[in-house]
Amino acid sequence: MKATLTVLLMGFSILTYSQNIPMYVGTYTGEDSEGIYLYNFNTKTGELSAKTLAIKTVNPSFITFSANKKQLYAVSESDNGSTLSAYNITKNGTLSLINKVNSGGKGPCHVQLNKKGDKAVVSNYGGGTFAIYNVEESGSLQEAFQVTDHNIETVKSHAHSAQFLDSNLFVADLGRDFLAHYTENQGTYTLKENYKMEAGAGPRHFEISKKGKYIYVINELNSTVTVLKNAENSYKYIQNISTLSSDFKGESFCADIHLSKNEKFLYGSNRGENSIVVFKRNKKNGMLQKIQNISVHGDWPRNFTLAPNGKFLLVANKKSKNISIYNVNKKTGKLSFSHSIKAPTPVCLLF
Repeated sequence: MKATLTVLLMGFSILTYSQNIPMYVGTYTGEDSEGIYLYNFNTKTGELSAKTLAIKTVNPSFITFSANKKQLYAVSESDNGSTLSAYNITKNGTLSLINKVNSGGKGPCHVQLNKKGDKAVVSNYGGGTFAIYNVEESGSLQEAFQVTDHNIETVKSHAHSAQFLDSNLFVADLGRDFLAHYTENQGTYTLKENYKMEAGAGPRHFEISKKGKYIYVINELNSTVTVLKNAENSYKYIQNISTLSSDFKGESFCADIHLSKNEKFLYGSNRGENSIVVFKRNKKNGMLQKIQNISVHGDWPRNFTLAPNGKFLLVANKKSKNISIYNVNKKTGKLSFSHSIKAPTPVCLLF
Protein backbone atom coordinates (compact mmCIF):
# COMPACT_ATOMS: atom_id res chain seq x y z
CA MET A 1 0.00 0.00 0.00
CA LYS A 2 2.81 2.39 0.95
CA ALA A 3 4.68 1.48 -2.25
CA THR A 4 1.57 2.16 -4.35
CA LEU A 5 1.04 5.52 -2.62
CA THR A 6 4.68 6.46 -3.20
CA VAL A 7 4.43 5.65 -6.90
CA LEU A 8 1.22 7.69 -7.19
CA LEU A 9 2.78 10.66 -5.44
CA MET A 10 5.87 10.43 -7.65
CA GLY A 11 3.67 10.29 -10.73
CA PHE A 12 1.70 13.34 -9.57
CA SER A 13 4.94 15.21 -8.84
CA ILE A 14 6.33 14.45 -12.32
CA LEU A 15 3.03 15.46 -13.95
CA THR A 16 2.91 18.73 -12.01
CA TYR A 17 6.52 19.47 -12.88
CA SER A 18 5.99 18.73 -16.57
CA GLN A 19 3.05 21.14 -16.62
CA ASN A 20 5.31 23.98 -15.48
CA ILE A 21 7.37 25.95 -17.98
CA PRO A 22 9.58 29.00 -17.36
CA MET A 23 8.45 32.54 -18.11
CA TYR A 24 10.86 35.47 -17.90
CA VAL A 25 9.74 39.02 -17.13
CA GLY A 26 11.61 42.15 -18.16
CA THR A 27 10.98 45.17 -15.93
CA TYR A 28 11.70 48.79 -15.23
CA THR A 29 13.79 48.72 -12.09
CA GLY A 30 13.16 50.87 -9.04
CA GLU A 31 11.61 50.46 -5.62
CA ASP A 32 9.90 47.15 -6.38
CA SER A 33 12.08 45.65 -9.13
CA GLU A 34 15.72 44.60 -9.32
CA GLY A 35 16.01 43.13 -12.82
CA ILE A 36 14.77 40.13 -14.82
CA TYR A 37 12.42 37.75 -13.01
CA LEU A 38 11.61 34.09 -13.56
CA TYR A 39 8.23 32.47 -12.89
CA ASN A 40 6.87 28.95 -13.21
CA PHE A 41 3.85 28.92 -15.52
CA ASN A 42 1.38 26.06 -15.24
CA THR A 43 0.23 25.24 -18.78
CA LYS A 44 -2.92 23.48 -17.50
CA THR A 45 -4.21 26.07 -15.01
CA GLY A 46 -2.52 29.31 -16.12
CA GLU A 47 -1.08 29.88 -12.65
CA LEU A 48 2.18 31.77 -12.18
CA SER A 49 4.30 30.80 -9.18
CA ALA A 50 7.79 30.60 -7.67
CA LYS A 51 8.91 34.12 -8.56
CA THR A 52 12.72 34.30 -8.63
CA LEU A 53 15.13 37.11 -9.44
CA ALA A 54 16.90 35.61 -12.46
CA ILE A 55 19.53 38.36 -12.51
CA LYS A 56 19.97 41.80 -11.05
CA THR A 57 20.28 44.41 -13.80
CA VAL A 58 19.04 47.93 -14.64
CA ASN A 59 15.88 48.49 -16.73
CA PRO A 60 15.77 45.29 -18.82
CA SER A 61 12.74 46.64 -20.69
CA PHE A 62 12.77 44.15 -23.57
CA ILE A 63 14.07 40.58 -23.58
CA THR A 64 14.31 37.79 -26.15
CA PHE A 65 15.76 34.28 -26.52
CA SER A 66 18.45 32.87 -28.76
CA ALA A 67 17.19 30.42 -31.39
CA ASN A 68 18.01 27.41 -29.17
CA LYS A 69 16.76 29.12 -25.97
CA LYS A 70 20.12 28.62 -24.25
CA GLN A 71 20.76 32.36 -24.07
CA LEU A 72 18.66 35.41 -23.28
CA TYR A 73 19.27 38.95 -24.53
CA ALA A 74 18.13 42.18 -22.88
CA VAL A 75 18.29 45.87 -23.72
CA SER A 76 18.94 48.33 -20.93
CA GLU A 77 19.14 52.08 -20.48
CA SER A 78 20.81 53.53 -17.41
CA ASP A 79 22.92 56.42 -16.18
CA ASN A 80 25.95 54.40 -17.32
CA GLY A 81 24.73 54.21 -20.92
CA SER A 82 22.50 52.21 -23.26
CA THR A 83 23.45 48.58 -23.68
CA LEU A 84 22.57 45.13 -25.01
CA SER A 85 23.45 42.20 -22.73
CA ALA A 86 23.82 38.48 -23.46
CA TYR A 87 23.10 35.94 -20.70
CA ASN A 88 23.46 32.19 -20.39
CA ILE A 89 20.45 30.41 -18.93
CA THR A 90 21.63 28.15 -16.11
CA LYS A 91 20.18 24.76 -15.15
CA ASN A 92 17.93 26.31 -12.50
CA GLY A 93 16.75 29.03 -14.88
CA THR A 94 18.71 31.93 -13.44
CA LEU A 95 20.90 34.02 -15.74
CA SER A 96 24.66 34.58 -15.89
CA LEU A 97 26.17 37.44 -17.87
CA ILE A 98 28.18 36.53 -20.97
CA ASN A 99 28.97 40.05 -22.14
CA LYS A 100 27.55 43.50 -22.69
CA VAL A 101 27.86 45.84 -25.70
CA ASN A 102 26.79 49.37 -26.59
CA SER A 103 23.27 49.56 -28.06
CA GLY A 104 24.28 52.01 -30.78
CA GLY A 105 21.99 54.81 -29.61
CA LYS A 106 19.97 56.21 -26.73
CA GLY A 107 16.87 54.55 -25.32
CA PRO A 108 17.04 50.95 -26.61
CA CYS A 109 13.54 49.48 -26.49
CA HIS A 110 13.61 46.28 -28.57
CA VAL A 111 15.94 43.42 -29.52
CA GLN A 112 15.40 40.51 -31.88
CA LEU A 113 17.56 37.71 -33.31
CA ASN A 114 17.31 36.18 -36.76
CA LYS A 115 16.14 32.59 -37.26
CA LYS A 116 19.70 31.21 -37.45
CA GLY A 117 20.59 33.05 -34.26
CA ASP A 118 23.82 34.53 -35.62
CA LYS A 119 22.58 38.14 -35.85
CA ALA A 120 20.78 40.49 -33.48
CA VAL A 121 19.16 43.87 -34.09
CA VAL A 122 18.42 46.56 -31.49
CA SER A 123 16.02 49.49 -31.97
CA ASN A 124 16.95 52.71 -30.17
CA TYR A 125 13.86 54.83 -29.55
CA GLY A 126 15.66 57.83 -28.09
CA GLY A 127 18.49 57.89 -30.60
CA GLY A 128 16.44 57.06 -33.69
CA THR A 129 18.93 54.38 -34.75
CA PHE A 130 19.05 50.63 -35.12
CA ALA A 131 22.17 48.51 -34.61
CA ILE A 132 23.01 45.06 -36.01
CA TYR A 133 25.36 42.59 -34.30
CA ASN A 134 27.02 39.28 -35.07
CA VAL A 135 26.31 36.65 -32.41
CA GLU A 136 28.95 34.00 -31.76
CA GLU A 137 28.14 30.29 -31.25
CA SER A 138 28.74 30.76 -27.53
CA GLY A 139 26.01 33.41 -27.46
CA SER A 140 28.52 36.22 -27.02
CA LEU A 141 27.85 39.50 -28.81
CA GLN A 142 30.34 41.30 -31.01
CA GLU A 143 30.17 45.08 -31.18
CA ALA A 144 27.66 46.36 -33.73
CA PHE A 145 28.89 46.06 -37.32
CA GLN A 146 26.20 48.43 -38.61
CA VAL A 147 24.43 51.37 -36.98
CA THR A 148 21.85 53.15 -39.15
CA ASP A 149 20.51 56.59 -38.24
CA HIS A 150 16.94 57.35 -39.36
CA ASN A 151 17.00 60.98 -38.22
CA ILE A 152 16.64 63.73 -40.78
CA GLU A 153 16.94 67.48 -40.29
CA THR A 154 13.18 68.09 -40.23
CA VAL A 155 11.93 64.98 -38.37
CA LYS A 156 13.13 63.16 -35.26
CA SER A 157 13.26 59.39 -35.66
CA HIS A 158 12.06 56.92 -33.01
CA ALA A 159 13.05 53.40 -34.09
CA HIS A 160 10.79 51.17 -32.02
CA SER A 161 11.16 47.56 -33.22
CA ALA A 162 12.88 45.49 -35.90
CA GLN A 163 12.60 41.95 -37.26
CA PHE A 164 14.57 39.80 -39.66
CA LEU A 165 12.81 37.80 -42.38
CA ASP A 166 15.31 35.67 -44.31
CA SER A 167 17.61 38.24 -45.98
CA ASN A 168 15.22 41.10 -45.21
CA LEU A 169 15.09 43.40 -42.19
CA PHE A 170 12.06 45.50 -41.27
CA VAL A 171 12.21 48.46 -38.86
CA ALA A 172 9.20 50.29 -37.41
CA ASP A 173 9.92 54.01 -37.02
CA LEU A 174 7.35 55.72 -34.78
CA GLY A 175 8.84 59.16 -35.31
CA ARG A 176 8.88 59.11 -39.10
CA ASP A 177 5.66 57.09 -39.59
CA PHE A 178 7.02 54.29 -41.74
CA LEU A 179 8.03 50.65 -41.78
CA ALA A 180 11.48 50.52 -43.37
CA HIS A 181 12.42 47.53 -45.54
CA TYR A 182 16.12 46.66 -45.76
CA THR A 183 17.80 43.85 -47.71
CA GLU A 184 21.13 42.18 -47.03
CA ASN A 185 23.84 42.85 -49.56
CA GLN A 186 27.36 41.49 -48.97
CA GLY A 187 26.98 41.49 -45.21
CA THR A 188 25.34 44.90 -44.79
CA TYR A 189 21.71 45.98 -44.92
CA THR A 190 20.64 48.58 -47.47
CA LEU A 191 17.32 50.37 -47.70
CA LYS A 192 14.90 48.99 -50.27
CA GLU A 193 11.77 50.99 -49.47
CA ASN A 194 9.88 52.87 -46.73
CA TYR A 195 6.22 51.87 -46.37
CA LYS A 196 4.43 54.98 -45.14
CA MET A 197 1.71 54.85 -42.49
CA GLU A 198 -0.87 57.61 -42.02
CA ALA A 199 0.65 60.91 -40.84
CA GLY A 200 0.94 60.83 -37.05
CA ALA A 201 0.17 57.09 -36.84
CA GLY A 202 3.32 56.16 -34.91
CA PRO A 203 4.15 52.57 -35.97
CA ARG A 204 5.45 50.71 -32.91
CA HIS A 205 5.49 46.91 -33.27
CA PHE A 206 4.51 44.51 -36.04
CA GLU A 207 3.83 40.86 -36.78
CA ILE A 208 4.83 39.06 -39.98
CA SER A 209 2.67 36.17 -41.19
CA LYS A 210 4.19 32.90 -42.38
CA LYS A 211 6.39 33.23 -45.45
CA GLY A 212 6.11 37.01 -45.13
CA LYS A 213 2.91 37.36 -47.13
CA TYR A 214 1.36 39.92 -44.75
CA ILE A 215 2.69 42.40 -42.20
CA TYR A 216 0.47 43.77 -39.40
CA VAL A 217 1.72 47.07 -37.95
CA ILE A 218 0.25 48.41 -34.71
CA ASN A 219 0.31 52.21 -34.59
CA GLU A 220 0.78 53.73 -31.15
CA LEU A 221 -0.44 57.28 -31.74
CA ASN A 222 -3.65 56.82 -33.75
CA SER A 223 -4.66 53.41 -32.29
CA THR A 224 -4.85 51.45 -35.53
CA VAL A 225 -3.47 48.35 -37.19
CA THR A 226 -2.18 48.76 -40.74
CA VAL A 227 -2.16 45.67 -42.96
CA LEU A 228 0.46 45.33 -45.70
CA LYS A 229 0.47 42.62 -48.38
CA ASN A 230 3.51 41.30 -50.22
CA ALA A 231 3.49 42.02 -53.94
CA GLU A 232 6.66 41.01 -55.83
CA ASN A 233 8.89 41.45 -52.76
CA SER A 234 7.40 44.84 -51.98
CA TYR A 235 4.45 45.59 -49.70
CA LYS A 236 1.21 47.38 -50.46
CA TYR A 237 -1.34 48.87 -48.06
CA ILE A 238 -4.65 46.95 -47.98
CA GLN A 239 -6.34 47.92 -44.67
CA ASN A 240 -6.28 50.27 -41.70
CA ILE A 241 -8.52 49.36 -38.75
CA SER A 242 -9.09 50.89 -35.28
CA THR A 243 -8.02 48.99 -32.17
CA LEU A 244 -10.49 50.81 -29.89
CA SER A 245 -14.09 50.15 -28.91
CA SER A 246 -16.53 52.27 -30.93
CA ASP A 247 -17.82 53.92 -27.74
CA PHE A 248 -14.42 54.70 -26.17
CA LYS A 249 -13.74 58.37 -25.49
CA GLY A 250 -10.34 59.64 -24.39
CA GLU A 251 -6.66 59.19 -25.09
CA SER A 252 -5.20 55.77 -25.82
CA PHE A 253 -1.88 54.52 -27.16
CA CYS A 254 -1.27 51.10 -28.71
CA ALA A 255 1.67 48.98 -27.61
CA ASP A 256 2.06 45.30 -28.53
CA ILE A 257 0.73 42.96 -31.24
CA HIS A 258 0.72 39.17 -31.71
CA LEU A 259 -0.72 36.60 -34.10
CA SER A 260 -2.11 33.32 -32.77
CA LYS A 261 -0.05 30.28 -33.77
CA ASN A 262 -2.66 29.21 -36.35
CA GLU A 263 -2.80 32.83 -37.61
CA LYS A 264 -6.60 32.91 -37.41
CA PHE A 265 -6.56 35.69 -34.81
CA LEU A 266 -4.60 38.85 -34.11
CA TYR A 267 -4.29 40.54 -30.71
CA GLY A 268 -3.22 44.06 -29.74
CA SER A 269 -2.90 46.11 -26.54
CA ASN A 270 -4.38 49.55 -25.86
CA ARG A 271 -2.88 51.77 -23.14
CA GLY A 272 -5.54 54.26 -22.07
CA GLU A 273 -8.57 52.17 -22.98
CA ASN A 274 -6.54 49.54 -21.07
CA SER A 275 -7.77 46.69 -23.19
CA ILE A 276 -6.76 43.84 -25.43
CA VAL A 277 -8.34 44.00 -28.86
CA VAL A 278 -9.07 40.76 -30.71
CA PHE A 279 -9.32 40.54 -34.50
CA LYS A 280 -10.48 37.62 -36.59
CA ARG A 281 -8.14 37.24 -39.54
CA ASN A 282 -9.15 36.12 -43.02
CA LYS A 283 -6.31 33.77 -43.98
CA LYS A 284 -7.15 34.05 -47.68
CA ASN A 285 -6.91 37.81 -48.07
CA GLY A 286 -5.24 38.88 -44.79
CA MET A 287 -8.04 41.28 -43.81
CA LEU A 288 -9.07 41.86 -40.18
CA GLN A 289 -12.45 41.97 -38.44
CA LYS A 290 -12.64 43.29 -34.87
CA ILE A 291 -14.50 40.85 -32.58
CA GLN A 292 -13.62 41.87 -28.99
CA ASN A 293 -12.18 44.54 -26.69
CA ILE A 294 -11.62 43.23 -23.16
CA SER A 295 -10.31 45.01 -20.06
CA VAL A 296 -6.76 44.20 -18.96
CA HIS A 297 -7.76 44.45 -15.27
CA GLY A 298 -4.89 46.85 -14.76
CA ASP A 299 -3.26 49.99 -16.11
CA TRP A 300 -0.98 50.50 -19.11
CA PRO A 301 -0.62 47.11 -20.90
CA ARG A 302 2.81 47.66 -22.43
CA ASN A 303 3.39 44.06 -23.52
CA PHE A 304 1.58 40.72 -23.66
CA THR A 305 2.25 37.20 -24.85
CA LEU A 306 0.44 33.99 -25.78
CA ALA A 307 1.38 30.81 -23.93
CA PRO A 308 3.14 28.26 -26.19
CA ASN A 309 0.09 25.95 -26.11
CA GLY A 310 -2.18 28.82 -27.17
CA LYS A 311 -4.55 28.29 -24.24
CA PHE A 312 -3.66 31.47 -22.34
CA LEU A 313 -2.80 35.11 -22.98
CA LEU A 314 -0.82 37.04 -20.36
CA VAL A 315 -0.65 40.83 -20.09
CA ALA A 316 2.08 42.94 -18.42
CA ASN A 317 0.41 46.02 -16.89
CA LYS A 318 3.22 48.49 -16.22
CA LYS A 319 1.55 51.18 -14.10
CA SER A 320 -0.66 48.91 -11.96
CA LYS A 321 2.24 46.44 -11.53
CA ASN A 322 0.33 43.25 -12.24
CA ILE A 323 0.14 40.43 -14.76
CA SER A 324 -3.35 39.48 -15.96
CA ILE A 325 -4.03 35.97 -17.28
CA TYR A 326 -6.79 35.12 -19.78
CA ASN A 327 -8.21 31.90 -21.17
CA VAL A 328 -8.19 31.79 -24.97
CA ASN A 329 -11.08 30.17 -26.82
CA LYS A 330 -9.18 28.51 -29.66
CA LYS A 331 -12.29 28.27 -31.85
CA THR A 332 -13.44 31.89 -31.59
CA GLY A 333 -10.17 33.56 -30.54
CA LYS A 334 -11.99 35.46 -27.80
CA LEU A 335 -10.59 35.97 -24.31
CA SER A 336 -12.08 35.45 -20.87
CA PHE A 337 -10.40 36.84 -17.75
CA SER A 338 -9.01 34.21 -15.37
CA HIS A 339 -7.00 35.99 -12.67
CA SER A 340 -4.26 38.50 -11.95
CA ILE A 341 -1.09 38.54 -9.83
CA LYS A 342 1.02 41.40 -8.51
CA ALA A 343 4.37 41.76 -10.27
CA PRO A 344 7.33 44.19 -10.06
CA THR A 345 6.74 46.80 -12.84
CA PRO A 346 6.41 44.22 -15.65
CA VAL A 347 7.01 45.45 -19.21
CA CYS A 348 8.01 42.34 -21.20
CA LEU A 349 6.87 38.70 -20.94
CA LEU A 350 8.86 35.88 -22.55
CA PHE A 351 8.18 32.13 -22.93
